[in-house]
Amino acid sequence: MTPVELSRTVLHAVRRAVDAGELSVAVPTRAVVAPPGPGGCGDYATGIALQLARPAGQPPLKVAEVLRPHLLGADGITDVVLTGPGFLNISIDRAVSRVGLVGEILRRGARYGYADGPDGRVVQLHCPHDLRAVVVADAAARLLRSQGALVRVTAEGFEDAWTSVLGVAVDAVGPAPAELPVNVRPVPAPESADPMSLGRDAGRWALLHPAAHDRPRAGDQHLVQRESNPLFRVRYAHARARAATRNAADLGFTADPGPVTGSVTGTPAGTATVTAPLADVAPELLAALADHPRVLAAAADHRAPDRLARHLVTVADAALPFLPTVLPRGGEKPSAAHRARLALAEAVGAVLAGGLALLGIDAPDHL
Repeated sequence: MTPVELSRTVLHAVRRAVDAGELSVAVPTRAVVAPPGPGGCGDYATGIALQLARPAGQPPLKVAEVLRPHLLGADGITDVVLTGPGFLNISIDRAVSRVGLVGEILRRGARYGYADGPDGRVVQLHCPHDLRAVVVADAAARLLRSQGALVRVTAEGFEDAWTSVLGVAVDAVGPAPAELPVNVRPVPAPESADPMSLGRDAGRWALLHPAAHDRPRAGDQHLVQRESNPLFRVRYAHARARAATRNAADLGFTADPGPVTGSVTGTPAGTATVTAPLADVAPELLAALADHPRVLAAAADHRAPDRLARHLVTVADAALPFLPTVLPRGGEKPSAAHRARLALAEAVGAVLAGGLALLGIDAPDHL
Protein backbone atom coordinates (compact mmCIF):
# COMPACT_ATOMS: atom_id res chain seq x y z
CA MET A 1 0.00 0.00 0.00
CA THR A 2 1.48 3.33 -1.08
CA PRO A 3 0.90 6.61 0.80
CA VAL A 4 -1.50 7.67 -1.95
CA GLU A 5 -3.44 4.43 -1.60
CA LEU A 6 -3.40 4.76 2.20
CA SER A 7 -4.79 8.29 1.94
CA ARG A 8 -7.64 6.93 -0.16
CA THR A 9 -8.17 4.13 2.36
CA VAL A 10 -8.49 6.69 5.17
CA LEU A 11 -11.09 8.61 3.16
CA HIS A 12 -12.96 5.36 2.47
CA ALA A 13 -12.98 4.69 6.23
CA VAL A 14 -14.53 8.12 6.80
CA ARG A 15 -17.14 7.41 4.11
CA ARG A 16 -18.02 4.07 5.71
CA ALA A 17 -18.39 5.72 9.13
CA VAL A 18 -20.66 8.38 7.63
CA ASP A 19 -22.75 5.80 5.76
CA ALA A 20 -23.12 3.81 9.01
CA GLY A 21 -24.39 6.90 10.82
CA GLU A 22 -21.39 6.94 13.17
CA LEU A 23 -20.22 10.36 11.97
CA SER A 24 -22.14 13.30 10.57
CA VAL A 25 -19.58 15.15 8.45
CA ALA A 26 -18.79 15.96 4.85
CA VAL A 27 -16.14 13.54 3.63
CA PRO A 28 -13.00 15.61 2.89
CA THR A 29 -11.31 15.47 -0.48
CA ARG A 30 -7.90 14.76 0.98
CA ALA A 31 -6.41 12.92 3.94
CA VAL A 32 -2.79 13.65 4.82
CA VAL A 33 -0.68 10.65 5.83
CA ALA A 34 2.94 11.04 6.91
CA PRO A 35 5.58 9.24 8.97
CA PRO A 36 4.61 9.27 12.66
CA GLY A 37 5.82 12.20 14.75
CA PRO A 38 7.28 12.07 18.27
CA GLY A 39 5.25 9.70 20.42
CA GLY A 40 3.78 7.98 17.38
CA CYS A 41 4.29 4.44 16.12
CA GLY A 42 3.71 2.29 13.07
CA ASP A 43 4.51 3.22 9.47
CA TYR A 44 2.23 6.21 8.90
CA ALA A 45 0.05 8.55 10.93
CA THR A 46 -2.90 10.74 10.05
CA GLY A 47 -4.62 13.56 11.89
CA ILE A 48 -7.90 13.14 10.04
CA ALA A 49 -9.75 12.73 13.36
CA LEU A 50 -8.55 16.16 14.53
CA GLN A 51 -9.67 17.62 11.21
CA LEU A 52 -13.17 16.13 11.53
CA ALA A 53 -13.71 16.69 15.26
CA ARG A 54 -15.26 20.16 15.06
CA PRO A 55 -17.72 19.45 12.20
CA ALA A 56 -18.58 16.10 13.85
CA GLY A 57 -19.24 17.77 17.21
CA GLN A 58 -17.14 15.13 18.97
CA PRO A 59 -13.69 15.05 20.61
CA PRO A 60 -10.89 14.05 18.23
CA LEU A 61 -10.16 10.91 20.23
CA LYS A 62 -13.78 9.77 19.88
CA VAL A 63 -13.67 10.35 16.11
CA ALA A 64 -10.45 8.32 15.95
CA GLU A 65 -12.10 5.48 17.89
CA VAL A 66 -14.93 5.48 15.35
CA LEU A 67 -12.53 5.32 12.39
CA ARG A 68 -10.17 2.69 13.82
CA PRO A 69 -12.27 -0.44 13.10
CA HIS A 70 -12.98 0.75 9.55
CA LEU A 71 -9.24 1.07 8.93
CA LEU A 72 -8.43 -2.28 10.53
CA GLY A 73 -10.75 -3.97 8.06
CA ALA A 74 -8.82 -2.65 5.04
CA ASP A 75 -6.47 -4.88 3.07
CA GLY A 76 -2.79 -4.26 3.78
CA ILE A 77 -3.31 -2.66 7.22
CA THR A 78 -2.08 -4.79 10.11
CA ASP A 79 -2.67 -2.48 13.09
CA VAL A 80 -4.02 0.96 14.04
CA VAL A 81 -2.96 2.60 17.30
CA LEU A 82 -4.41 5.82 18.73
CA THR A 83 -1.96 8.29 20.27
CA GLY A 84 -2.06 11.84 21.58
CA PRO A 85 -5.26 13.83 21.10
CA GLY A 86 -6.49 11.53 18.34
CA PHE A 87 -3.76 10.59 15.87
CA LEU A 88 -4.28 7.31 14.02
CA ASN A 89 -0.96 5.45 13.72
CA ILE A 90 -1.16 2.85 10.99
CA SER A 91 1.01 -0.22 10.50
CA ILE A 92 0.99 -1.84 7.09
CA ASP A 93 2.13 -5.13 5.60
CA ARG A 94 5.61 -3.94 4.62
CA ALA A 95 6.43 -6.67 2.11
CA VAL A 96 3.22 -6.04 0.18
CA SER A 97 3.56 -2.30 0.66
CA ARG A 98 7.08 -2.07 -0.77
CA VAL A 99 6.24 -4.09 -3.85
CA GLY A 100 3.08 -2.05 -4.33
CA LEU A 101 4.99 1.20 -3.93
CA VAL A 102 7.49 0.35 -6.66
CA GLY A 103 4.70 -0.84 -8.94
CA GLU A 104 2.74 2.37 -8.37
CA ILE A 105 5.76 4.52 -9.21
CA LEU A 106 6.47 2.55 -12.39
CA ARG A 107 2.82 2.87 -13.40
CA ARG A 108 2.69 6.62 -12.80
CA GLY A 109 6.21 7.36 -14.03
CA ALA A 110 7.38 10.95 -13.70
CA ARG A 111 3.84 11.91 -12.63
CA TYR A 112 4.03 9.84 -9.44
CA GLY A 113 2.72 12.05 -6.63
CA TYR A 114 0.54 14.17 -8.93
CA ALA A 115 -3.13 14.77 -8.13
CA ASP A 116 -5.61 12.70 -10.10
CA GLY A 117 -7.18 15.83 -11.61
CA PRO A 118 -8.16 19.47 -11.01
CA ASP A 119 -9.23 20.21 -7.44
CA GLY A 120 -11.00 23.52 -8.13
CA ARG A 121 -8.34 25.78 -6.58
CA VAL A 122 -7.42 28.99 -8.38
CA VAL A 123 -4.09 30.42 -7.17
CA GLN A 124 -2.59 33.81 -8.05
CA LEU A 125 1.15 34.22 -7.51
CA HIS A 126 2.53 37.75 -7.66
CA CYS A 127 6.22 38.55 -7.30
CA PRO A 128 8.45 41.63 -7.38
CA HIS A 129 10.82 42.58 -10.19
CA ASP A 130 13.46 40.11 -9.00
CA LEU A 131 15.02 37.12 -10.76
CA ARG A 132 14.93 34.74 -7.81
CA ALA A 133 11.32 35.63 -6.99
CA VAL A 134 10.26 34.91 -10.58
CA VAL A 135 12.13 31.56 -10.65
CA VAL A 136 10.59 30.52 -7.31
CA ALA A 137 7.12 31.55 -8.52
CA ASP A 138 7.63 29.58 -11.75
CA ALA A 139 8.59 26.41 -9.83
CA ALA A 140 5.82 26.93 -7.26
CA ALA A 141 3.32 27.21 -10.11
CA ARG A 142 4.53 23.91 -11.57
CA LEU A 143 4.12 22.26 -8.17
CA LEU A 144 0.64 23.70 -7.63
CA ARG A 145 -0.48 22.54 -11.07
CA SER A 146 0.83 19.05 -10.29
CA GLN A 147 -1.53 19.05 -7.29
CA GLY A 148 -4.58 20.06 -9.31
CA ALA A 149 -4.60 23.85 -8.95
CA LEU A 150 -5.14 26.43 -11.71
CA VAL A 151 -2.31 28.96 -11.37
CA ARG A 152 -1.62 32.43 -12.74
CA VAL A 153 1.80 34.08 -12.24
CA THR A 154 2.36 37.82 -12.48
CA ALA A 155 5.35 40.04 -11.71
CA GLU A 156 6.00 43.71 -11.02
CA GLY A 157 8.73 43.59 -13.67
CA PHE A 158 10.37 41.06 -15.97
CA GLU A 159 13.46 40.71 -18.18
CA ASP A 160 13.27 38.85 -21.51
CA ALA A 161 16.69 37.29 -20.86
CA TRP A 162 15.20 35.41 -17.90
CA THR A 163 13.13 33.38 -20.35
CA SER A 164 15.88 32.70 -22.86
CA VAL A 165 18.44 31.66 -20.23
CA LEU A 166 16.49 30.21 -17.28
CA GLY A 167 13.26 29.25 -19.03
CA VAL A 168 10.93 31.24 -16.77
CA ALA A 169 7.76 32.97 -17.92
CA VAL A 170 4.91 34.91 -16.34
CA ASP A 171 1.33 35.46 -17.45
CA ALA A 172 1.37 39.24 -17.03
CA VAL A 173 3.77 42.02 -16.02
CA GLY A 174 2.96 45.19 -14.11
CA PRO A 175 1.65 46.47 -10.79
CA ALA A 176 -1.07 44.29 -9.32
CA PRO A 177 -4.36 45.58 -7.90
CA ALA A 178 -4.28 46.63 -4.25
CA GLU A 179 -6.11 43.45 -3.25
CA LEU A 180 -3.28 41.32 -4.71
CA PRO A 181 -0.10 41.97 -2.72
CA VAL A 182 3.25 40.41 -3.53
CA ASN A 183 3.03 36.89 -2.13
CA VAL A 184 6.27 35.38 -3.45
CA ARG A 185 9.24 37.26 -2.02
CA PRO A 186 12.30 35.11 -1.29
CA VAL A 187 15.57 36.69 -0.19
CA PRO A 188 17.16 37.98 -3.43
CA ALA A 189 20.47 36.71 -4.73
CA PRO A 190 23.44 38.96 -3.88
CA GLU A 191 24.06 41.73 -6.40
CA SER A 192 27.50 40.28 -7.05
CA ALA A 193 26.02 36.90 -8.03
CA ASP A 194 25.02 36.07 -11.58
CA PRO A 195 22.86 32.93 -11.62
CA MET A 196 22.30 33.24 -15.36
CA SER A 197 26.01 32.70 -16.00
CA LEU A 198 25.51 29.14 -14.69
CA GLY A 199 23.04 28.23 -17.42
CA ARG A 200 19.47 27.04 -17.05
CA ASP A 201 19.86 23.95 -14.88
CA ALA A 202 22.54 25.05 -12.42
CA GLY A 203 21.16 28.59 -12.34
CA ARG A 204 17.68 27.44 -11.40
CA TRP A 205 19.06 25.00 -8.81
CA ALA A 206 21.17 27.73 -7.22
CA LEU A 207 18.05 29.86 -6.73
CA LEU A 208 15.63 27.07 -5.77
CA HIS A 209 17.62 24.77 -3.48
CA PRO A 210 18.04 27.23 -0.57
CA ALA A 211 14.98 27.99 1.55
CA ALA A 212 13.23 31.27 0.73
CA HIS A 213 14.65 32.98 3.83
CA ASP A 214 18.24 31.98 2.95
CA ARG A 215 20.40 34.01 0.59
CA PRO A 216 21.41 31.86 -2.39
CA ARG A 217 24.95 31.39 -3.63
CA ALA A 218 25.48 31.40 -7.38
CA GLY A 219 29.09 30.31 -7.72
CA ASP A 220 30.79 27.62 -9.77
CA GLN A 221 30.17 25.05 -7.00
CA HIS A 222 26.87 24.31 -8.77
CA LEU A 223 28.74 23.25 -11.93
CA VAL A 224 31.39 20.88 -10.56
CA GLN A 225 30.80 17.18 -11.09
CA ARG A 226 31.69 16.05 -7.59
CA GLU A 227 29.80 14.60 -4.63
CA SER A 228 30.05 17.98 -2.89
CA ASN A 229 27.53 19.31 -5.45
CA PRO A 230 23.96 18.22 -4.52
CA LEU A 231 22.67 18.86 -8.06
CA PHE A 232 25.36 16.59 -9.47
CA ARG A 233 24.43 13.81 -7.02
CA VAL A 234 20.76 14.02 -8.01
CA ARG A 235 21.47 13.96 -11.74
CA TYR A 236 24.17 11.29 -11.36
CA ALA A 237 21.76 9.01 -9.47
CA HIS A 238 19.19 9.52 -12.24
CA ALA A 239 21.77 8.72 -14.93
CA ARG A 240 22.88 5.57 -13.04
CA ALA A 241 19.25 4.43 -12.79
CA ARG A 242 18.73 4.92 -16.54
CA ALA A 243 22.00 3.13 -17.29
CA ALA A 244 20.82 0.15 -15.24
CA THR A 245 17.78 -0.21 -17.50
CA ARG A 246 19.91 -0.05 -20.65
CA ASN A 247 22.45 -2.54 -19.36
CA ALA A 248 19.76 -4.93 -18.13
CA ALA A 249 18.23 -4.91 -21.62
CA ASP A 250 21.63 -5.91 -23.01
CA LEU A 251 21.65 -8.82 -20.54
CA GLY A 252 18.15 -9.85 -21.56
CA PHE A 253 16.07 -9.05 -18.46
CA THR A 254 13.56 -6.42 -17.42
CA ALA A 255 12.15 -4.98 -14.22
CA ASP A 256 9.64 -6.85 -12.06
CA PRO A 257 8.73 -5.39 -8.63
CA GLY A 258 9.38 -7.78 -5.77
CA PRO A 259 11.22 -8.16 -2.46
CA VAL A 260 14.73 -6.68 -2.48
CA THR A 261 17.28 -8.67 -0.46
CA GLY A 262 20.98 -9.40 -0.53
CA SER A 263 24.17 -7.43 0.11
CA VAL A 264 25.60 -4.35 -1.55
CA THR A 265 29.11 -3.30 -2.47
CA GLY A 266 29.31 -0.32 -4.78
CA THR A 267 31.02 2.94 -5.64
CA PRO A 268 28.49 5.79 -5.64
CA ALA A 269 29.67 8.63 -7.87
CA GLY A 270 32.74 6.54 -8.54
CA THR A 271 34.64 7.88 -5.54
CA ALA A 272 34.11 5.60 -2.54
CA THR A 273 33.40 2.00 -1.70
CA VAL A 274 30.20 1.31 0.24
CA THR A 275 29.40 -2.02 1.87
CA ALA A 276 26.05 -2.49 3.62
CA PRO A 277 23.22 -5.03 3.72
CA LEU A 278 20.41 -4.18 1.36
CA ALA A 279 18.08 -4.65 4.29
CA ASP A 280 19.66 -1.45 5.64
CA VAL A 281 19.81 0.42 2.32
CA ALA A 282 16.51 -0.38 0.63
CA PRO A 283 14.12 0.61 3.47
CA GLU A 284 15.69 4.07 3.66
CA LEU A 285 15.36 4.43 -0.09
CA LEU A 286 11.82 3.06 -0.12
CA ALA A 287 10.83 5.45 2.67
CA ALA A 288 12.15 8.40 0.67
CA LEU A 289 10.25 7.25 -2.43
CA ALA A 290 7.07 6.72 -0.41
CA ASP A 291 7.37 10.24 1.00
CA HIS A 292 7.47 11.84 -2.45
CA PRO A 293 3.71 12.56 -2.81
CA ARG A 294 3.61 14.20 0.63
CA VAL A 295 6.65 16.33 -0.23
CA LEU A 296 5.06 17.47 -3.50
CA ALA A 297 1.84 18.44 -1.71
CA ALA A 298 3.68 20.28 1.07
CA ALA A 299 5.99 22.08 -1.37
CA ALA A 300 2.95 23.22 -3.36
CA ASP A 301 0.94 24.29 -0.32
CA HIS A 302 3.82 26.33 1.10
CA ARG A 303 5.05 27.65 -2.29
CA ALA A 304 8.40 26.14 -1.29
CA PRO A 305 10.21 24.37 -4.16
CA ASP A 306 13.27 24.15 -1.91
CA ARG A 307 11.47 21.34 -0.06
CA LEU A 308 11.34 19.31 -3.26
CA ALA A 309 14.98 20.10 -4.10
CA ARG A 310 16.17 18.86 -0.71
CA HIS A 311 13.94 15.79 -0.97
CA LEU A 312 15.53 14.87 -4.32
CA VAL A 313 18.94 15.03 -2.65
CA THR A 314 17.64 12.67 0.04
CA VAL A 315 16.40 10.22 -2.61
CA ALA A 316 19.67 10.39 -4.53
CA ASP A 317 21.81 9.90 -1.43
CA ALA A 318 19.74 6.85 -0.44
CA ALA A 319 19.89 5.45 -3.99
CA LEU A 320 23.59 5.82 -4.78
CA PRO A 321 24.81 2.96 -2.52
CA PHE A 322 22.04 0.74 -3.89
CA LEU A 323 22.32 1.30 -7.65
CA PRO A 324 25.63 -0.60 -8.15
CA THR A 325 23.89 -3.78 -6.90
CA VAL A 326 21.23 -3.88 -9.60
CA LEU A 327 23.03 -5.89 -12.30
CA PRO A 328 24.41 -9.44 -12.05
CA ARG A 329 28.15 -9.71 -11.47
CA GLY A 330 30.69 -12.12 -12.85
CA GLY A 331 29.00 -15.34 -13.80
CA GLU A 332 25.69 -14.56 -12.08
CA LYS A 333 22.50 -15.21 -14.00
CA PRO A 334 19.72 -12.61 -13.83
CA SER A 335 17.36 -13.65 -11.04
CA ALA A 336 14.11 -12.48 -9.49
CA ALA A 337 16.20 -10.43 -7.05
CA HIS A 338 17.92 -8.64 -9.93
CA ARG A 339 14.58 -7.92 -11.59
CA ALA A 340 13.26 -6.51 -8.31
CA ARG A 341 16.36 -4.36 -7.89
CA LEU A 342 15.98 -3.09 -11.44
CA ALA A 343 12.35 -2.17 -10.72
CA LEU A 344 13.47 -0.19 -7.68
CA ALA A 345 16.19 1.52 -9.73
CA GLU A 346 13.64 2.49 -12.39
CA ALA A 347 11.39 3.88 -9.65
CA VAL A 348 14.31 6.02 -8.47
CA GLY A 349 14.83 7.31 -12.00
CA ALA A 350 11.15 8.18 -12.36
CA VAL A 351 11.01 10.10 -9.08
CA LEU A 352 14.21 12.04 -9.77
CA ALA A 353 13.21 12.85 -13.36
CA GLY A 354 9.73 13.97 -12.30
CA GLY A 355 11.04 16.07 -9.44
CA LEU A 356 13.68 17.79 -11.54
CA ALA A 357 11.08 18.53 -14.23
CA LEU A 358 8.91 20.29 -11.64
CA LEU A 359 11.92 22.45 -10.78
CA GLY A 360 12.42 23.18 -14.49
CA ILE A 361 15.72 21.27 -14.57
CA ASP A 362 16.78 18.69 -17.14
CA ALA A 363 17.45 15.08 -16.08
CA PRO A 364 19.98 13.73 -18.60
CA ASP A 365 20.24 9.99 -19.17
CA HIS A 366 24.03 10.25 -19.54
CA LEU A 367 26.56 12.19 -17.44
